[in-house]
Amino acid sequence: MDYQTLFNIGLGLFGSILGWLGRELWAAVKELRGDLQSLRKDINDNYVLKDDYKDLKKDIFDLLHRIEDKLDKKIDKRATD
Repeated sequence: MDYQTLFNIGLGLFGSILGWLGRELWAAVKELRGDLQSLRKDINDNYVLKDDYKDLKKDIFDLLHRIEDKLDKKIDKRATD
């Protein structure tokens, strides 16, 4: 075998390996794109929006302040007895 034949075989193997690697990467990217789209769709269903969380937090703190005020009145009433 001469050097040209060895070079052609080596280049063919290198090209084949590079092509296979490129195909695998392309398939992985396509799969990741599909996963990302399904994640974007699921995020809207499974997680709380920031504005909704702020409203809920405000309601909870208002309720806690009402409870604290009632407890303060209870303590003041008891202290005067």
